[in-house]
Amino acid sequence: MAEQMINDWPWRERANLSPFAVALKAGDITWCWRDLQHRIDTLAAGFIAQGVGEGAGVVLRSKNTLDAVLSYLALLQTGARLLPLNPQLPWALCDELLSQLDIAFVLDLAEPELPLNIPALTMQNACWLSSAGWQPQRIATLTLTSGSSGLPKAAAHTVAAHLASAAGVLNLIPFTRNDSWLLSLPLFHVSGQGIVWRWLLAGATLMLSEDQPLDAALAECSHASLVPTQLWRLLQGTPVPEKLTDVLLGGAQIPLALTEQAERAGIRCWCGYGLTETASTVTAKRADGSAGVGQVLAGKEVKIVDQEILIRTASMASGYWKNGQLSPVTDAQGWLHTRDRGTWIDDELQVAGRMDNLFFSGGEGIQPEDIENVLVSHPQVSQAFVVPVEDEQFGQRPVAVLEAQAGLVYEELNRWLSDKIPRFQLPVAYHPLPGALSQGGIKISRASVRQWVEMLS
Repeated sequence: MAEQMINDWPWRERANLSPFAVALKAGDITWCWRDLQHRIDTLAAGFIAQGVGEGAGVVLRSKNTLDAVLSYLALLQTGARLLPLNPQLPWALCDELLSQLDIAFVLDLAEPELPLNIPALTMQNACWLSSAGWQPQRIATLTLTSGSSGLPKAAAHTVAAHLASAAGVLNLIPFTRNDSWLLSLPLFHVSGQGIVWRWLLAGATLMLSEDQPLDAALAECSHASLVPTQLWRLLQGTPVPEKLTDVLLGGAQIPLALTEQAERAGIRCWCGYGLTETASTVTAKRADGSAGVGQVLAGKEVKIVDQEILIRTASMASGYWKNGQLSPVTDAQGWLHTRDRGTWIDDELQVAGRMDNLFFSGGEGIQPEDIENVLVSHPQVSQAFVVPVEDEQFGQRPVAVLEAQAGLVYEELNRWLSDKIPRFQLPVAYHPLPGALSQGGIKISRASVRQWVEMLS
């Protein structure tokens, strides 16, 4: 079902085309597309009966549960402007954010519920069918960016943009109606929503695992989106899930040793590059150990201007939503200025790091990602962050925060690193990554790492 051929909500079209094909599995529950459509229809009608209408701002606060997926789809079918919200965001930040985003209702499926002064929705069914018409160019979702400073922005996407993103990925990664993708990333993150839209476009099976260990959740899956740390842990277990054929990696640097081990276990690894504003992946490739992030996917354009990566794509957000209005994401020609530094090497995009992350030590420019890429090539390091600390003599010096195997000796690591990077780039201190910073999403905020390091001094 190509994107341009869709004339109704994808789950409704699938229910007409292949009503008894398996659409979704969650524990002991297995639903075909007809079952799924019926549940979405009655739930959407229940939301409409509670006052949700076309264009209404609705927060969905939940972990990745079956109820969350049903509510996500049903609220879209009402024509709502839906904001999936991280349950771990502190109340004060939520209150400040939501006051700017024209939120009329909140469906809070998480514990504990937030004390928001917004009308609450409940999941109730209604026996009459009512939903907003299929308008793929209408604003459907708001997704909070992981901005490095200030309040997150709310990138507004249409259904057409989400489907365009899915089409680009599926043009590269084999994923058919006989396959299944685990919803392993949160719906409040654009990568989690990307899984949902690939599932809908391919007409495959979405797998849900509520409170299951990762290896158990993947037992029946052919595809998964994971961060490198998750894949490391999966490969340490025995046996590796035998049905798993493809993993799309993201969220951090990807060590060559990791992908080689996965390939030996029969798992194809893919890596790529994308942003919240582009509804996920823009470039991708089969992971091959090189530092690049692949070729431009179908339907996307990428160029480098003054070392900055610029993107133009049909999956682009319509704008940033605030106080009832959209502010531009792109320039007048439709190009998103990413603030990421990049180059082309052999027709492959290389991302050098955030232009905003560059800092100076003794007059020398340090791009933290350059050091991080070397650190994660060490066999005991799975994730690395390098942030600046103030220094009276040099202005700023680099400090490394690592997720690593037990037994790593920092002095030995520093000696190992010393002949691989310039001396001025050597970290002056190393710290283990605290667990609190890795909670609540797939992407750890560099700003939060830096704040944590500053608290140590």
